Amino acid sequence: MPGLIEVKRRLKSVKSTKKITRAMQMISAAKMRKAQIAAVQSRTYSSLAWEIITNLAHKVDPKYHALLSQKNNTKKIAVILISTNRGQVGGFNTNLINSVKRFFLDQPKGPEEVHIAADLIVMGRKGREAMVRLGESVIADFPKSDKTIGISEILPISKLITEDYLAGKYSKVVLAYTHYVSTLSQKPLIKQLLPFKSEGDKADPDKHKDLPEHYKKNNFEYLFEPSPDKVLDYLVPRILDSQVYQAILESNASEHSARMIMMKNATDAASDLIEDLTLTYNQVRQANITKELAEITAGRIALE
Repeated sequence: MPGLIEVKRRLKSVKSTKKITRAMQMISAAKMRKAQIAAVQSRTYSSLAWEIITNLAHKVDPKYHALLSQKNNTKKIAVILISTNRGQVGGFNTNLINSVKRFFLDQPKGPEEVHIAADLIVMGRKGREAMVRLGESVIADFPKSDKTIGISEILPISKLITEDYLAGKYSKVVLAYTHYVSTLSQKPLIKQLLPFKSEGDKADPDKHKDLPEHYKKNNFEYLFEPSPDKVLDYLVPRILDSQVYQAILESNASEHSARMIMMKNATDAASDLIEDLTLTYNQVRQANITKELAEITAGRIALE
């Protein structure tokens, strides 16, 4: 059995750790609430805006905008990876990286190709480090803030992928991020940005359950004022911006939720350990007192 001083030292250490994890839990909870509100409030707009552009890509003459008609012959793809800067988020980054690796494996390859050609555009230090360890090509590294950012801060990313795609450098541009489902659930997603691809309702049958019937049937036409090319020149880049921005909001909400849960679990584990150590401390203390009493009694008997 450990000594009294050793148990007391461990008990003090665990109590200090519990204070730290408790404080980190409260900080993460405050950040989580703000990030969740930001992600949920803009989710409907982002989703409907994306549906508009995917519908336009199949209904409007491609001549009105280059991004609607661009079909590149190259096999190279670009991946925008949004991870975290810090750890203590459980399997957040691991699950995301594994999803990207599975995506690479699922891509069609030639008979002599071992690995798909891909360029990584990363936000978050953990994602960059993981991709460098895997030997992937990281062509751009953008800083990621833990706070809610403005859409103007992601414009360089949108501009980079748009210009490279129009230049014929990539056949596909995808977005890899973690979608916020709930405080206890976050889901890594791989979303194709370019070329525009209609996702359809089969992937999510309840997606349009609250929308009018004519919207569900997707049998409507679009009218442009003043002209299709002018409207699309402004609309298409803004919608791409909104998709990247929404992915960052979802990732932030997921990150703070995962960290809050991790810190809560650590605090609960520390509480359990404190109870065990307190019981051990009392047992050791009682054993020492009993031993001392026995020695005193033996000495008294010896004197008599």
